[in-house]
Amino acid sequence: MCLAIPARVTELGENNLATVDILGVTREVSLDLTPQAAVDDFVLIHAGFAIEVVSEEDAQITLDLIKQMPELADEMA
Repeated sequence: MCLAIPARVTELGENNLATVDILGVTREVSLDLTPQAAVDDFVLIHAGFAIEVVSEEDAQITLDLIKQMPELADEMA
């Protein structure tokens, strides 16, 4: 099973890389599949790639569900 996690883009870097925030944890991901993503956009992250830009509302719904599953939230941290 694959799971894509919503994250907020906090910084755009070189070579189509971006820093994202996932529940307070920052990661560097590739924007190769979502070159339109901008700072403060929410993107779905899978295997180190942003695979889709999503609305803040949709991202928050998923993040709220993750927070309800402590074992999953712990893995994100």
